[in-house]
Amino acid sequence: MDEEKLTVESFLDGFAAVSAGYAFSSILNRKRIMLYSESLKKNKDFQIVYRKGKSYANRFLVMYIKKNDMGKNRLGISVSKKVGNSIVRHRLTRLIRESYRLQEEHFLCGYDIVAVVRVNAKNSTFADMKSALIHLGKLHKIYISEKEDC
Repeated sequence: MDEEKLTVESFLDGFAAVSAGYAFSSILNRKRIMLYSESLKKNKDFQIVYRKGKSYANRFLVMYIKKNDMGKNRLGISVSKKVGNSIVRHRLTRLIRESYRLQEEHFLCGYDIVAVVRVNAKNSTFADMKSALIHLGKLHKIYISEKEDC
């Protein structure tokens, strides 16, 4: 069993042409993950946040939040077919997820967050989504300007 254990050294042996430090760091940098959060995926979880959560809205987004007892945030993104075709919907989903990921350490932990995209967001930029997300976080009082770890 111990012989099959994958170590950094054994993994990097396959990268003979590339220096070990560069290869390992590039492998780690390929996958950008949210450190303090998960995705909200189940319809039941979305419905609980819609029914029992609190909501605020701006021009591009409606944000619902509900306290959870997990110690980490769960982010759910909802983009209706009214907003556009699948390419537009997926682009907006990626913009919101990346905006949240980059600002994640500023959000308080322990909340289920659902971001519902409005039709006005169809042609929005990354900066627009980022500012809309931060604005709603401040309205909900879950966005702190100084960094906070969970």
